[in-house]
Amino acid sequence: MKIAIVGTGYVGLVTGTCFSEVGVEVICVDIDQKKIENLNNGILPIYEPGLDEMVTRNMQKKRLNFSTSLKESIQDAEVVFIAVGTPPDEDGSADLKYVLAVASSIGEHMQHPLVVVTKSTVPVSTAEKVRKALQTQLEKRNSNIDFYVASNPEFLKEGAAIEDFMKPDRIVVGIDSPEAEEVMRKLYKPFLMNGHPIYFMDIPSAEMTKYAANAMLATKISFMNDIANLCEIMGADVNMVRKGIGSDARIGTKFIYPGVGYGGSCFPKDVKALIKTAKENKYDMRILNAVENVNESQKEVLFDKVKSHFKGNLKGKKFALWGLSFKPKTDDMREAPSLVIIEKLLKAGASVVAYDPVAMNEAKHTLGNTIEYAMDMYDSLNEADALLIVTEWPEFRVPNFRELEKRLKQKVLFDGRNMFDPKDMKNLGYSYYCIGVRTN
Repeated sequence: MKIAIVGTGYVGLVTGTCFSEVGVEVICVDIDQKKIENLNNGILPIYEPGLDEMVTRNMQKKRLNFSTSLKESIQDAEVVFIAVGTPPDEDGSADLKYVLAVASSIGEHMQHPLVVVTKSTVPVSTAEKVRKALQTQLEKRNSNIDFYVASNPEFLKEGAAIEDFMKPDRIVVGIDSPEAEEVMRKLYKPFLMNGHPIYFMDIPSAEMTKYAANAMLATKISFMNDIANLCEIMGADVNMVRKGIGSDARIGTKFIYPGVGYGGSCFPKDVKALIKTAKENKYDMRILNAVENVNESQKEVLFDKVKSHFKGNLKGKKFALWGLSFKPKTDDMREAPSLVIIEKLLKAGASVVAYDPVAMNEAKHTLGNTIEYAMDMYDSLNEADALLIVTEWPEFRVPNFRELEKRLKQKVLFDGRNMFDPKDMKNLGYSYYCIGVRTN
């Protein structure tokens, strides 16, 4: 089976590579010539554990190819996935111009029946816009080639995307024709043989499922951060509360870890888009508005603790910051809490020396020379007034506290991810601040 995937960003590249891993012939298409050249030379545009090796292996086996020509890439394909970006517009809505541009291009160049699948995260009713764009181009050509539209939202966690794709807890496919169902079932057969469930549904339900899933997970995070802030005020320990409620099977332990807020390419964008979609249909998503407000204010919590400790005077202070990406195992800094914290520290007259295991280059693109970048986690500490931990990378979990003590000006640690036991930190003589626990 041959498929084409338009877009070689996070979703498109992972999707194409994983399909090639199970024997599908895949060609990934992108208009960015430099990106395609790099991919053909084994240079990936994103960091994702295990992806480099899988790309190299399937390129060597000729099952995975990269091209800038959509026209040539769809000639032998049965399925074309649209996996381009849908960045948030100024009003919070998803910008569909790239999705619809690809749909128009497919309609312009297709020569045989195709299943056209939206893999990008898109609002409900986008499939109909894709269908219209395809049909418009075919009519311009006086062509009556059959095509079928489908929705196949992705549920990939950055840092665990390959595992999520190869061993999915569910596959969701929105279809409105038996032809599309037959082709999509054939495509996903290797995964169904291993017992992974596939849910065929109407297209609007599939489109909504993606947004609803991300909105629910974002809600759990913001709810727990709200509880954490109340715990700290009341003298309760949010870590104990988390264990107490997480043992309830109806709640579970996932996504109830307090911290400095969620970020990344999905939750912020999708929550905003769902709120906007509701508003366009004269409905107010009151819970999601609160979720978004809590998350934005939570990104400032760690800075507020820093400001309080230093009695409002941060001018001339130097801070070490561990963790720049919005979460571990990715270099993605979109909507990362670190950006808010750094901005506020700099505005207060402080300087920042940061370290992240994989996001340093991405940080340089985003932050430029506004901060310093350390070669390793300990070099960032030299003569710093305090350490801030923003991303819970595993290598930060058991640091050499003697090294911290030797390099820091004073033993002050602001832990935005609750990585250490407050009692242990007190015994070590640190002024220690975390989320949802009264420590000082």
